Amino acid sequence: MKILCTDLDNTIIYSYKHDIGNEKMNVEIYKEREISFISNHTYELLKKVNEEFLIIPTSTRTIEQYERIDLKIGTFKYALVCNGSVLLVDGKKDKDWYEESLRLAKPSNLEVKKALEYLENDKRRIFELRHIEDLFVFTKCDEAETVVNELRKYLDKNLVNVFNNKEKVYVLPTSLSKGKAIERLRKYLKVEFIIASGDSEFDISMVEAADVGLVPHGFKAEFNIKSDIYEMGKEGLFSEQLLRKCLQYGSAL
Repeated sequence: MKILCTDLDNTIIYSYKHDIGNEKMNVEIYKEREISFISNHTYELLKKVNEEFLIIPTSTRTIEQYERIDLKIGTFKYALVCNGSVLLVDGKKDKDWYEESLRLAKPSNLEVKKALEYLENDKRRIFELRHIEDLFVFTKCDEAETVVNELRKYLDKNLVNVFNNKEKVYVLPTSLSKGKAIERLRKYLKVEFIIASGDSEFDISMVEAADVGLVPHGFKAEFNIKSDIYEMGKEGLFSEQLLRKCLQYGSAL
């Protein structure tokens, strides 16, 4: 069994804010607005990859956010959402996986609680404070990088990771990284070979835990990564490049 675990946003799909050209199709509607797209060529490549690989979307999106996406190639048997802490099987939450996530997160509960209390009173917060699946923290802040740096000093970095993506701020148990999800998936599906692709700090542990990690150009320098992961070229969409690379690996296996 050949598996591709792939991040979604800015890896396979792109928001309306991102110029991917005119040859594209909508894959997500929110509040009656088309907000995410894939290129037509990405769609054609996805269909081919889907024939050779078991594609498992692996996203920090919540269940609700993930369910808004339709890549037009049918439903996926498995999806890892909430940063890998929730496994969907045929669209339904796997109870055993989730309960294991709760157990893994337990040592970090106090730090997560501290983060919630800190952000509750932070005047830079511009969005509701969410405790996603009772596992990790999400909100949005002005001066998000500063907020993240403060939280990293305030919280125990051995127990929680603190990230931001523009104004979005996350506090996650270290035990619930995407990399840990890949390790659990190997046992769950009894597979040996996994390709993983991603574009952000959330994805570092995942591409490092996979047998082959695919990242965009400049990723290793941006995050000062020394491990052996494969960077795509400078030209062209990351989504198209990584899918072509998957097909190359698929032919060689």
